Amino acid sequence: MPLSDFVDGLKDNPYFGAGFGLVGVGTALALARKGAQVGMVFFRRHYMITLEVPSRDKSYHWLLSWITKHARHTQHLSVETSYLAHESGRVHTQFDFHPSPGNHIIWSDQFIRNGSLNLVWHGTTRFEIYGIKMQTYLHILIFLTYSRELALKQEEGRTVMYTAMGAEWRPFGFPRRRRPLSSVVLEAGVAERIVDDVKEFIGNPKWYTDRGIPYRRGYLLYGPPGCGKSSFITALAGELGYSICLMSLSDRTLSDDRLNHLLSVAPQQSIILLEDVDAAFVSRELLPTENPLAYQGMGRLTFSGLLNSLDGVASSEARIVFMTTNFIDRLDAALIRPGRVDLKQYIGHCTHWQLAQMFRRFYPEEPASEGERFSECALAAHSEISAAQVQGHFLLHKMDPAGSIDNVAQIKE
Repeated sequence: MPLSDFVDGLKDNPYFGAGFGLVGVGTALALARKGAQVGMVFFRRHYMITLEVPSRDKSYHWLLSWITKHARHTQHLSVETSYLAHESGRVHTQFDFHPSPGNHIIWSDQFIRNGSLNLVWHGTTRFEIYGIKMQTYLHILIFLTYSRELALKQEEGRTVMYTAMGAEWRPFGFPRRRRPLSSVVLEAGVAERIVDDVKEFIGNPKWYTDRGIPYRRGYLLYGPPGCGKSSFITALAGELGYSICLMSLSDRTLSDDRLNHLLSVAPQQSIILLEDVDAAFVSRELLPTENPLAYQGMGRLTFSGLLNSLDGVASSEARIVFMTTNFIDRLDAALIRPGRVDLKQYIGHCTHWQLAQMFRRFYPEEPASEGERFSECALAAHSEISAAQVQGHFLLHKMDPAGSIDNVAQIKE
């Protein structure tokens, strides 16, 4: 049988004819799919804008907050579990979901009407990049602005704590509720003196510029432990609406270059807090027999590197640094000279006035005479008493002001 007759016979077969038609439909669908893909590539190449946001950029965390809020619309997620301790001591578990590494399409009518946000997340151990595709520069600008407002709204009325991670500052834990300045009772006039000095510095940058003076300010709070140094700095940050950058000079990975870099890239409107500076460096005047580690850093940071970071040629400006120590006599004179430390303030044990004020704050319904009586009894029983000890005593007698006075001799040493 000729081949042409065989083919004609197959065409007359109804089953083969149906299959032949299906093959034609499949081919058409494949061509249509291919055309759609080519069209999409053409559209993205000529009509879409790709924005890459590296993790080192400040807007990275803003975008992360927005993505966390809208990540419920994607099917591939990674979870980040955190614990939030309430003031009552109860621990609350919180789950934050982020898109897992890969391609995601998140629908959002806020930026693209009836459209989507194509998110590409390249995840690595240190550098994450969000590639965002949108139609115009205006869409990107609106998106970044909205993300920033959303992130700032979550931090409104709270103090953000930063810690040094590598060569950058990263938020540490959840933003804390701002502590009222009145909640830290220092000796009369002490808090006002520091607050007025800081506000005067913040409000007069031009005065420093016109006179060629470096626009930075250093403070040293010294005194016995538990007397309110760190608590006051936290309350001061809340009063100013500033964040706090915590740094430990005893960190063995901290070098001169890294310290100088961290001080220069600290977040704007923040207080850099160096606690217990005596633990990292001590005075050079101490005899080696008294302290073999005198003038030697515990890690790679050198004393000269610390001094240059605070007041050297390469030191940054528009900066507020607070240092705390329990032993000012252990600090080298070069560290606390004017220019590196512009204001020193002793924060000591509670005085008669402080004790009376603390009593009135914890028991506002009690008459002022009871606060005076508590103060007299406390000083009669203890020659030196810290604010932390008094607060702990009040917590044991939350609803019993008379009991706090009668049992004042039982304040824990």
